[in-house]
Amino acid sequence: MSVQFGIDRLLADPSLLSELEGKRVALVAHPASVTQDLTHSLDALFAAGLNVTSAFGPQHGLKGDKQDNMVETADETDPEYGIPVFSLYGEVRRPTGQMMSSADVFLFDLQDLGCRIYTFVTTLLYLLEETSKSGKSLWVLDRPNPAGRPVEGTLLIPGNESFVGAAPMPMRHGLTMGEMGHWFIHHFDLDVDYRVVEMQGWEPDGAGHGWPADRIWINPSPNAANVNMARAYAGTVMIEGATVSEGRGTTRPLEVLFGAPDIDAKAVLAEMRNLAPDWMQGCAIRECWFEPTFHKHTRKLCNALMIHAEGPYYDHQQFKPWRLQALAFKAIRRLYPDYRLWRGTDFKYEYTDDVLAIDVINGGPGLREWVDDPSAKPADLDAIASSDEAAWIADVRELLLY
Repeated sequence: MSVQFGIDRLLADPSLLSELEGKRVALVAHPASVTQDLTHSLDALFAAGLNVTSAFGPQHGLKGDKQDNMVETADETDPEYGIPVFSLYGEVRRPTGQMMSSADVFLFDLQDLGCRIYTFVTTLLYLLEETSKSGKSLWVLDRPNPAGRPVEGTLLIPGNESFVGAAPMPMRHGLTMGEMGHWFIHHFDLDVDYRVVEMQGWEPDGAGHGWPADRIWINPSPNAANVNMARAYAGTVMIEGATVSEGRGTTRPLEVLFGAPDIDAKAVLAEMRNLAPDWMQGCAIRECWFEPTFHKHTRKLCNALMIHAEGPYYDHQQFKPWRLQALAFKAIRRLYPDYRLWRGTDFKYEYTDDVLAIDVINGGPGLREWVDDPSAKPADLDAIASSDEAAWIADVRELLLY
């Protein structure tokens, strides 16, 4: 049986649609918000006769047209339907009272990547908090976690919250957005009219390891080009806090462990194997070269290592992208002790001030300190992360819907 996502379930269930009759409906969406036949959710809701009175776009916009990271989107009016399209990554990231007054029920239909730092997670929390304050309703039209159920990374340390770190969760959280909403309500003790329109037929431990084979992949953001990226992202996103390239400005961004004109990729790969070969399991790692057309190292030939968490090389249980990326950083630091690896505090990452981007990304300084400490061993980081991962798994066990 083919998998039905939340939007498909909603449109196929007259009883669910009837609950929205007479209500003003808002849709939170991006380019991957489509039905099984690839109709955009906004068009499908109008075609179903619902009274859609507004739409909301997250980071990269409703259209997903903002290519680079941290590029804001302005509010606009939809040219076809004449409704306001509010940006949740522009002048504000938390919806205002005016925005909340535009509807009675908010339908959240964002494809996620299963990673804490992907900003749609924080957008969900902000919407939950604002619907709680305003007495409105929030429905998550659930979609798969393409990275599947595995959990990895240290928990965000309270006090290090940001738009890429909503709460003390690990980097790779293993939840769907519907499940994440339940966790937010539980963790923050929110009183909100919340519902998940669950998927039907999704098996997170099935053959697709999270992403169903019968559904087309559509970029939820411009640089999330395929399932390989979605699997690797919980590690490769950390490169946004480093001076080496994550592959932006190429056709395969965020699928590399690093790229730089002044680093020997083969030497780094050998050092990684020497340090922690167990952290390199479940994928193939290949030396490659690229010349970014924009972003870091523009028009410079970069030596790089590419991750292939796909095809015959992929082992879903063995692959550990967060540890793999940490290991690449550690190997670079050991081979190049004086290399300026981290971006400085002058680089304002996701609306933060006077804090290193790598620390914002990891929800604290622990990973950076481990990389920079010559005496710190892989077992030291593994012990901390393993404890945090076990705590998270125990915390969310009762909230799993699939």
